[in-house]
Amino acid sequence: MRTSIDDLQFFQAVAASETLTAAARRLGYSLPAISKRLSALEQRLDVRLVQRGTRRLVLTSEGALYASGIDAILDRLRELEDVVTDGSGDLRGSLVVQATLGLGRAHVAPLLAEFAAPHPALQVVLNTSALPLRPHRREFDVAVHVGPPPDSSLRMRRLAENRRVPCASPSYLERRGIPGRVEELAEHDCIVLRENEGDFVLWRFGDAGDPVQVRVRGSLASNDGDVVTGWALEGRGVIMRSEWQVRPYLERGDLVRILPEVPTPAADIYALLASDGHVPRRVTALTDHLAARLPARLGRM
Repeated sequence: MRTSIDDLQFFQAVAASETLTAAARRLGYSLPAISKRLSALEQRLDVRLVQRGTRRLVLTSEGALYASGIDAILDRLRELEDVVTDGSGDLRGSLVVQATLGLGRAHVAPLLAEFAAPHPALQVVLNTSALPLRPHRREFDVAVHVGPPPDSSLRMRRLAENRRVPCASPSYLERRGIPGRVEELAEHDCIVLRENEGDFVLWRFGDAGDPVQVRVRGSLASNDGDVVTGWALEGRGVIMRSEWQVRPYLERGDLVRILPEVPTPAADIYALLASDGHVPRRVTALTDHLAARLPARLGRM
């Protein structure tokens, strides 16, 4: 039996996942079904593709080679589809989009639904995650990322301007006082949005010519931005959050910006694409749509 395109797409999803459970969730199958299909593929190829007995999914050298070859084959197939359908005006094929939880739910998801509506032959998948972006795993066609991209080799397009700003509730500031200098934040209860491991984080201020940073600590931390913002609204501490996310609370007075005269580094929102190969027409069309519509949505927040 020859390997089908469906088999290639199956193993590409497996190779891009942290665990078989994550692959099952991504593909919409049960874990036993994923394991059975993977074993059948390995038996047909007469080679072990994935190491068993590890908590995280680890490819064998043969599995890594097979996955890289699959990426090239499927990329070429997408290019061929674009060439064939270029004159029709319709978009088809698949688009995998990755975004952070908060931005993905509030803005990227509605814009994707809006984009897909006139293209019934297009399959759009949105994966939201609180985990840091991992561009080397090729998990996406487009990643919507807040702040400087982690991999300078990626193609990128700025979708909207944004900054991270420190703020707290009026009740917290009445109880603890308003910081007058950046360094005073080290003495405050700072609620940390923990995207990476560590006992502390650095909050950065100023610009490239005059950077200032302060090491902050607090008793509360989360990898969920909505949780962090909720704690701040309850008066539990100071947060450093994207301006797009806290603007409504600042305008209503539920939160107050701290040190408004001190500039904060830009955390613009980008669309990130793989740096190699042809950019499919559907990817270009989606980034055009996001660039045209996202700033207006953020401005209405």
